[in-house]
Amino acid sequence: MVTEHTSSSPAQVLVASNRGPITYTLGEDGTLDARRGGGGLVSGLSAVDDKLWVCAALGDGDREAVRRGVGEPGVRMLDIDPEVHADAYNGIANSVLWFVHHLLYQTPVEPVFDAEFRRQWASYETYNRAFAEALAQEAAEGAAVLVQDYHLALVPGMLRALRPDLRIGHFSHTPWAPVDYFRLLPDDIAEQLLHGILGADRAAFLTRRWADAFIGCCTEILGGTGRTRIGVHGLGADADFLRRRSHEADVDERMAALREQVGEDRKTIVRVDRTELSKNIVRGLHAYRTLLETRPEWRERVVHIAFAYPSRQDLAVYRDYTAAVQSLATEINGAYGTESWTPVVLHVKDDFARSLAAYRLADVALVNPIRDGMNLVAKEVPVVSDHGCALVLSREAGAYEELGEDAIVVNPYDVTGTAEALHEALTMSGDERSGRTKRLAEAATALPPQQWFLDQLEALRQE
Repeated sequence: MVTEHTSSSPAQVLVASNRGPITYTLGEDGTLDARRGGGGLVSGLSAVDDKLWVCAALGDGDREAVRRGVGEPGVRMLDIDPEVHADAYNGIANSVLWFVHHLLYQTPVEPVFDAEFRRQWASYETYNRAFAEALAQEAAEGAAVLVQDYHLALVPGMLRALRPDLRIGHFSHTPWAPVDYFRLLPDDIAEQLLHGILGADRAAFLTRRWADAFIGCCTEILGGTGRTRIGVHGLGADADFLRRRSHEADVDERMAALREQVGEDRKTIVRVDRTELSKNIVRGLHAYRTLLETRPEWRERVVHIAFAYPSRQDLAVYRDYTAAVQSLATEINGAYGTESWTPVVLHVKDDFARSLAAYRLADVALVNPIRDGMNLVAKEVPVVSDHGCALVLSREAGAYEELGEDAIVVNPYDVTGTAEALHEALTMSGDERSGRTKRLAEAATALPPQQWFLDQLEALRQE
């Protein structure tokens, strides 16, 4: 059962994503408070007129807003049954598709594709169908529809069947699994996912590597990509916004607090991540501990500022991972800390202003994911850094394709190698660091969010 707020006239440009640009909170007195989100899509869409964003109602406040007919122009929120959404979002999208594309399974024991998986897959189909039907209802003749990410991989094919007149694009914000790993999925499910995306006129990815992996899967499993064109659009950082926002008063306040925690004349290694399994925070902490063990000259001279903001805490494996990060930080501080020096400054409460403050303070930025579609932190730190920073970057981050030449590149599984990279970064000369930071910032901002979105829209309309 899906109920929704319907817009007044057909739209020429539509975007579909699990999370929309606005979130409603239901107060104890029954009032609804609306809060706008940020990010590349929100920024990109601001450049387009006559648009509609179709998204899911994610919480009680969102669902109540839909039931009351509360909304804002340009947004249609779908009130999908909460159990169906939970199955589709947590059961399939985040516990299966995310794990496949980020190569996260412990294959001796997982995955297990049993009757429960099939039940959840049926919910994923229902969830995708709700989006396809809403888009079909709202789109003007020949409209452009841009479907976002692994949550909605079946939508292009479903929508094509309903509205063959539309221009349909799908964009993957994650990596795409190599074919041997993708084939962990049951054969019929793997085929269904590929056919779903191939319902689009154009399937786009953050890097050439992920696009080639998708083509490889289609070629091996289906015999090719059919009429679907493949594109690459490497989302960049929004330089103007970041530079302006990072010099506002609340950021200055956070910087003062962080400087006090760090202490005088100490270097900083900064990481800012969600406690997502693919971000590799635990190995990053092990590498920092190895640096302190093998390079005792850095004791009391460096502080690791680690912001690990909890993610997907409704899944036990993520709660356990967050606890492991906190435990290891405590261990390092217990083993090496002194009365005047805390080796790891860990924060787990999300605070964007504090993140920007850390970016500005960073001597070294550590970005070591196991696998990442892009990783905007790697692009944002060089843009915001006050005095230039050395970037230690995993070769498995999508950002490596654009930033690798001026970063210190690491194998994310190699703790010893990452510790050595941290030492190299900390000892880099000021001139070299400054030059690298300038080139990193230029590469990082080559395709800012508005242009990133407009390029996709133009390419779709020209197909």
